[in-house]
Parts: sequence; structure tokens; C-alpha cells
Amino acid sequence: MLKRLLNKTSLFHLILIAVIAALGIAVKPVVVPLAQLVTGPFVPGGAAAGGIYMLFVVLAASLTHVRGAGTLCGLCQGLLILALGVPGTHGAASLITYTLPGIAVDLAFLLLARKKVAMPACFVGGIAANVAGTVAVNFALFHMPLIPLLLSLCLAAFSGGLGGLGAWGITRQLKKWGIIHEKERT
Repeated sequence: MLKRLLNKTSLFHLILIAVIAALGIAVKPVVVPLAQLVTGPFVPGGAAAGGIYMLFVVLAASLTHVRGAGTLCGLCQGLLILALGVPGTHGAASLITYTLPGIAVDLAFLLLARKKVAMPACFVGGIAANVAGTVAVNFALFHMPLIPLLLSLCLAAFSGGLGGLGAWGITRQLKKWGIIHEKERT
């Protein structure tokens, strides 16, 4: 399946996905500590800040119009984390905790973005990505009790939805400027 996806996708789109993935990784170490200052020790900062760096996974899917772009972006981020050894990461679990949000974005786009990407798909994709990432990190590392987990998931959904809207706004503006062109999903 991966081979078929890579054969159908242009080199330009693969490079765009990789660049967007790298930008998401570059933003995360700056954003998460700031969010942890706001949320304190009770809620993982990644749930609150996730909307900002999940924006990049949604952006990869919305800009390229390629099925599987979110998964490729998440996988690329997980591999970058492993290769670069960014402090504060989840070790080998990073492959799972970064790829699952990409899969969630692709599922949201599969359900909501039939031919063209629209705001609801980006909004739901951002929510799905951040909630999936929060659940994956919780099961891999934190093992939080139910009530704090539910609070964290609500915060993740809110933050992820805002990030999805941000990705939609960036996509719409780039289309308006003519930098990218509207086309049907492949």
C-alpha cells in the first residue's frame, strides 16, 4: 500500500509533506514548554499545545490533496524525532505517537473531504489528530486516571480544532494568493 501511495504521489508533494513535517517538529520544542507554564503539572502540555503542532499534519493533508498525506507526515515526524533525538520525546514510542494523529487526519479527510478539502474536514481533522495523539501518549507513557484523562482529551479536542481551523486558514490564503491550486483529492 505504501509503495502504491508513493508511486501515485508526485515528488513535489512528497517534499512538501517532508518540509511541513519538519516545521511541525521545529515548532514543538518551543510551544510545549509555554503550554506547560499555562496548564501546570496537572494536564500534559502536549494536549494544550497540540493544536499548534497538529496544525502541520492537517496542513500537509489539506495542501497536497493526497490520500495518506497525514499518515506520511506523522510517520516522517516520528522518524525525524528518532533520528534527531529531540529532548523530551517518547523514544521508540514516537513512531506510534506521531503516526496515529496522521492516520486520524486521513480518516477525517476520507469521511469529510470527498472531492475538495473544506473547513469542516480541517476542523475535525485537527480534533481527531490531537485526541489520537493525546490518547497514544497517555497509553504509552502517562497512564492517567480517568478524570484527568477526560479533562486532557477535552482540552486536546479544543486545541486540535483550533489548529485545524488554522490549517484551513493557511490553506485558503495560499489558494487565494495562487501559490497552490484547488484540485480534487487523489
